[in-house]
Parts: sequence; C-alpha cells; structure tokens
Amino acid sequence: MSGTGEEDLAAAWGAALEEDAAAGAAASSTTADAARVLNQAEIDSLLGFGAGPTREAEESGIQKIISSGLVSYERLPMLEIVFDRLVRLLSTTLRNFTSDNVDVSIDGIVSLRFGDYLNSVPLPAMLGVTRADEWDNYGLAVVDSALIYSVVDVLLGGRRGTAAMRIEGRPYTTIERTLVERLVNVVLDDLTSAFEPLCPVHFKFERLEVNPRFAVISRPANACVLVRLRVDMEDRGGKLEILLPYATLEPVRELLLQQFMGEKFGRDSIWETHLAEELRHTDIGLDVVLDEQIMPLSAVLNLKVGDRISLGVAPGAPVSLRCGEVPLFEGEMGRKGQRLAVRIDKEIDRRKGASS
Repeated sequence: MSGTGEEDLAAAWGAALEEDAAAGAAASSTTADAARVLNQAEIDSLLGFGAGPTREAEESGIQKIISSGLVSYERLPMLEIVFDRLVRLLSTTLRNFTSDNVDVSIDGIVSLRFGDYLNSVPLPAMLGVTRADEWDNYGLAVVDSALIYSVVDVLLGGRRGTAAMRIEGRPYTTIERTLVERLVNVVLDDLTSAFEPLCPVHFKFERLEVNPRFAVISRPANACVLVRLRVDMEDRGGKLEILLPYATLEPVRELLLQQFMGEKFGRDSIWETHLAEELRHTDIGLDVVLDEQIMPLSAVLNLKVGDRISLGVAPGAPVSLRCGEVPLFEGEMGRKGQRLAVRIDKEIDRRKGASS
C-alpha cells in the first residue's frame, strides 16, 4: 500500500508541474504577442483600409477628381514676389511694434479649398476678416494661439527668455482681442504696401472671430491661396496665416501671372522697337509691272527667239510697283541719263485693293 501511495503522489506532482509549464508557456507567448509591433499591412487591415487598392482600381477618373481634396491651380509668380516683399516689411514693422527682435519667414504658399482650410484651422485661434475695397472681396488673417500669447506677453512686459504662458479652457479676454486686432491691422497695412508696386489696393480690417463658422467668406469648394508665415521673437513666437480666395485675386489675375514686374502680355515693347529698327534696314526688291496679259499655254510654248509681245498700254500710261504680289505704288516710266527710271506718283491704298 505504501508503494502504491507514493506512485500516486508522484503522478499528481508530475501532472501539476506539466500544467504550470503549459501555463507559463501560454503566458510568455501572450506577453510576446502583446510586445510585438504591428506592421503597416496589419494596421491598414485593422482600420478597414485593406480593400483600398481594389476600390481605387474600380473608381473612374471623374470620381477620383471629384473625391480628391487636393486640386492643382495655376501658379501666380508675381504673388510670390508680393509675399516676399511682405516678409521684409513685416520684419521691420513688427520690430517697431513689439520693441523686440522679430524674425518673419515664409513656411509655404499652397492652394487648397476654402472648406478644407476652415476644417484644419487649429483652435483656439483668432480669425481676422479683411476686405479689399478695390477688389470688392474678402480675405482672412489667422493668428494661432502661440502667437497670440506671445504678442500679449511681449506687449504687456513679459520677461525675455521665457516661453509665453498658455492657459487652456478659457475664452480670449478683451485685452487679448484688442492687442491681436492691432497686430492684424499692422499686418494688413504691410500687405497693402506689398501690393502697391503691382496695383493699388487697400486691405481694411472688418472684424475678429474665434469661431471659424463665423468667418466664412467664400464657398467651401472655392479655391484659395494660403500663405503660412512663421513669426519668431527669441524664445517665443507662432504662426500667422493669410488666406486669399482666387475670386478675390481675379481682378489682378493678369498682373499676378507676370514673370517680372511690368511685363506686357501678348507684346513686348523692347522687341517691337528692335524689330522695327531692323526692318527699316532690310533690302527688298521692287518689280515694275508694265502690263499683264493672259495667254494660252500653247502660245507660250510656241514662243521663239525674235518673237515680239505687244503691250496693251499706251505710251505714258502709269505702271505699278510691287513687292512680290503686294502693290505698293503707281508711277510713270521715263529715262534718266542712260537708265530707265520710274517716277512714283502716288501710293496704292492696300485696304481698298483687298476689298476690291
């Protein structure tokens, strides 16, 4: 009995050890699975993007164009020059405005739909609605929260070298709105000066909004030009964005399409003058036509040396001077010394000749 009991006890211990080993292996495999990083294919499958290529292949070209959020618009070379001038003006103006070392740079100039931009505005922010009087349309000047708090901190005497304190969960105060409105007016004055060499336009501040839904100045599908400016004030700063719909720029579209200032479309006065001067020195041949006759081809083929062709004009009749097939003058045949000469009597009106 004692031997049988020891064997049963040993079998029970062996079964327990096997169960512990199996549980440990399962736990280790679970830990390994939890620590494993998913690859891109597994992430796409988890988010439901696994059938993306098949769906794209089934879409037609028109459907892709309609569903596309990125639209390529025409490039406006002169607009880039205008905003480069704006950056130079703002760098000086904001230094005087803040009494601090300010550096302004362009982060990018892109084209996008107005609705896509409003949905992407990082809140909280302040949106200044501006109106271009001469163009009879609107634009936006958007100041992000980092730049708002930086400007308020600088104008109210904050310490240098410390980042502006940002308080979440509260609306902007009247003082902050007033200071940002002053900043937007400074930007719009410089934007007016930047456009001045190209065309006279005055950007006037209308109102300041904190909700993008109240700053709708165009239809959501309309194309716009967005300029992102970076304003750095030592350890502080933020982003300033200027948005102009293409409908606002339409009155000066031809000027903005220029490659350089003062370019004329369809003509170039410098080349016109150069070609005119060169044409005046061009040698051309003038043919004096005494008479024109229509003869059968057989009569022309039967002409021999010594045959005479009688002209059907009387002596002293006017002759025509032509350049190729173009009649230019009428004159009278004569003689000067040992040479035949033609005296020009009048100029032929080619417009009448074309009409007849």
